[in-house]
Amino acid sequence: MQIRIRPAEPEDLAPCGELDHSYATDRVWQMDSRRTNGTWRVVFRTVRLPREVQVAYPRQGEDLLAGWRRRDGFIVAEIHDRVCGYATLARQPEHGILWVGDLVVDRSARRDGVGTALLKASAQWGCEKGMVRLTLEAQTKNHPAIQFCRSSGLTFSGYNDHYWASEDIAVFFTGRLR
Repeated sequence: MQIRIRPAEPEDLAPCGELDHSYATDRVWQMDSRRTNGTWRVVFRTVRLPREVQVAYPRQGEDLLAGWRRRDGFIVAEIHDRVCGYATLARQPEHGILWVGDLVVDRSARRDGVGTALLKASAQWGCEKGMVRLTLEAQTKNHPAIQFCRSSGLTFSGYNDHYWASEDIAVFFTGRLR
């Protein structure tokens, strides 16, 4: 199967919005933070859920569209001339960081190498723009994304416990581009 990665065009917004952004998971990263004797200790551990749950993507509708417009780069993946995934990219040149805010693969194309192709193309885009590190964000409930980050060689680099409008916790994974 041939995966084609290319810069997004305005007409790609509708097909990207129609992709199934949701995911299923039976595990989450649970955060425990404690303060003892003036020291904060934060621990993440994988917790198995009693059943698999379907989770909606944290950005939707107008929030998703507004986010796309604020990005420096937007790439799409196609299989057989059909958009099946995308990544949105933002540069933080003062820190040399390429921020991957969204990396979405339609449910029908998952586990076919589309996410890996988008991540590699994102890294190439960042290198061309002079960035030295890539950071990708995920919800703590998105265990499939966390596993993808880890299997792609990215390392856990931090969190924000009120990141999205829903106040879900975001975890960040980082890797060197050069």
